[in-house]
Amino acid sequence: MTTSVIQNVHSLVESDGEERSLREAPHNLEVEAALLGAILRNNRTFEQVGDLLSSENFYAPEHQRIFSAIKQVTEKGQIANATTLAHILDADPLVKEVGGSTYLYELVANVISVINAKDYASTIRDLYLKRELIGLGEMVVNEAYDFEDFDDTAERQIERAEHRLYTLATTGEVDRGVTTLKSAVEIALVAAEQAYQRESHLVGVTTGFRDIDQMLGGLHRSDLLILAGRPSMGKTALATNMAFNAAKAYKRTEDESGNVIEEGGKVLFFSLEMSAEQLAGRILSERSEVSSDKIRRGEIENEEFERLAIAAHEMSQIPLFIDDTPALTITGLRQRARRVKRQHGLHFIVVDYLQLLQGPPEKRSDNRVQEVSDITRGLKTLAKELDVPVLALSQLSRQVEQREDKRPQLSDLRESGSIEQDADVVTFIYRPEYYLQREHPTERQNEAPDKFQERVERHNQRLADSRNIAEVIIAKQRHGPIGIIELFFDGNYTRFADLDRHHDDGGF
Repeated sequence: MTTSVIQNVHSLVESDGEERSLREAPHNLEVEAALLGAILRNNRTFEQVGDLLSSENFYAPEHQRIFSAIKQVTEKGQIANATTLAHILDADPLVKEVGGSTYLYELVANVISVINAKDYASTIRDLYLKRELIGLGEMVVNEAYDFEDFDDTAERQIERAEHRLYTLATTGEVDRGVTTLKSAVEIALVAAEQAYQRESHLVGVTTGFRDIDQMLGGLHRSDLLILAGRPSMGKTALATNMAFNAAKAYKRTEDESGNVIEEGGKVLFFSLEMSAEQLAGRILSERSEVSSDKIRRGEIENEEFERLAIAAHEMSQIPLFIDDTPALTITGLRQRARRVKRQHGLHFIVVDYLQLLQGPPEKRSDNRVQEVSDITRGLKTLAKELDVPVLALSQLSRQVEQREDKRPQLSDLRESGSIEQDADVVTFIYRPEYYLQREHPTERQNEAPDKFQERVERHNQRLADSRNIAEVIIAKQRHGPIGIIELFFDGNYTRFADLDRHHDDGGF
């Protein structure tokens, strides 16, 4: 009984597939001819549609050749009409089959109006995209039926399909045209007005740190920010603090005119190194001021457990989402970010950390520098697509440890070229206390005891001055100043805070 049902289903699918295979791909030759005729009659029409279309967008091969010839001639500053193109296209076998130069004159003669040229172009591109979607669907089906490559899992096929679909959706976008200065100024004015109405008076998403917000103006939409440092400097701790602060500050209100004012933001944290539970444990320790080591061992007092419960309740109200999928590709990350924005809304993305991401499935190679370039470009594209700031953590090369001054520089970025180029903001985290604790002065040959003691005292003074101090070095900022910001760092709870040197407590 079951076998016969399956056979019937297969026969229905096969008959439906045969019927579908007889259908012609979506196209409209009349619209293509009308657009080409309009361009040949008035080359100014090409200025309206030249950025919207390429020759491959046309269905008829002869129309592809004609559009390509028009583009070549107009880009040289020459007039493209039936007369000037005749000697070029008469030699083309495809155009010759439909009449050669006679066909060009027919295109011009049949033009009714050039006013609808942009509508014609939109129709041609839409039909092209539908043909590409059909091809993509057939490719997905064929790959799913291929059982020879056992390493080609369904997850990898989904990633490839999503990457192709994304590429198709973003190639030659027609909606991103030229913006007038008037429109751009109006948008900037609205952003300034919203910043004025916010309590923080920031244009971007707050980091929760006074001096960082002041220097950066908050985290701006569509920006790619890099936070880099050597191990044990506190990269993850600082990024986690920023993510939590932004999510905690999230507030949505309306002004008297009904305009929506949003403060802070909903945050998506990609934790490629730690599990979601470990990351949540860090935040719980920081918020409750109970050592994470004591939490792990279960050695907590009743009063500490009450603080944990209060902090856990506070955290449950925060719009912070964690994705701890291991070995995530840039394509998979983009897919998950889009889903979160669609389902919950999204204002800020954190990636911990960049070197643990993998490149697009179709572009992986043995060249790690090229792969990192693809990843950073993908993150920048994601920031622009979702219109949110993306903060990506990055490792630094070991050459930092070889210098006497351990402060990081832009050249210390691992696989640095593309990271520095694509980022709008590059920041480093540096804790001098970490190195001073490990660099005890040793007596030099023939050094007088009093001189050695002076060096020891200077070292101890530097160590005391750097206690609980972290430097956030803004080494690149595309839209603002660079400089060094000092923060208070509490290693017991992996917590950063604003530093106030005017008070003796040296803390919050």
